[in-house]
Amino acid sequence: MTLVKGGATKIRYPAGLLADTGTRISVRAPWAAPGVRDFGFVRFEPGDVFTEHFWRDRWYAVKEVRGAAGVLKGWYCDITRPAVVRDGEVVVEDLDLDLWVSADGSDVIRLDEDEFADSGLAERDPAAATQALRALDALEHQARSTTGLAALLA
Repeated sequence: MTLVKGGATKIRYPAGLLADTGTRISVRAPWAAPGVRDFGFVRFEPGDVFTEHFWRDRWYAVKEVRGAAGVLKGWYCDITRPAVVRDGEVVVEDLDLDLWVSADGSDVIRLDEDEFADSGLAERDPAAATQALRALDALEHQARSTTGLAALLA
């Protein structure tokens, strides 16, 4: 699994393939960063397991996050260009925008809109910036719906 940002590899980590439907790729991976990352609304830490879903035709990825004991923490959604599989590896380009949805759906938080604005994507690639904002809006709408994000993963 490779996440690219600004043309450079941001992080590369091993992930086990769960399914590839031709449109959606699902993998499972342990928390790949060193140590704990505390966002205030959730902590990612060693032992956490991410079940990640990437689409070849959508501008986002949805990552179900569970703690070491298997308890659902929530969903972390990355706004990305559509996924590509290259040499057996899933590669996605991070477009800075993110969405957090708590396990019970009570918290739906848009993240990193300032980073997105500062990235210059709107000037460099206005069509991609428009797609990214649409994807964030669509994910937020889905997260706030009665079926939540689970409907995307069924």
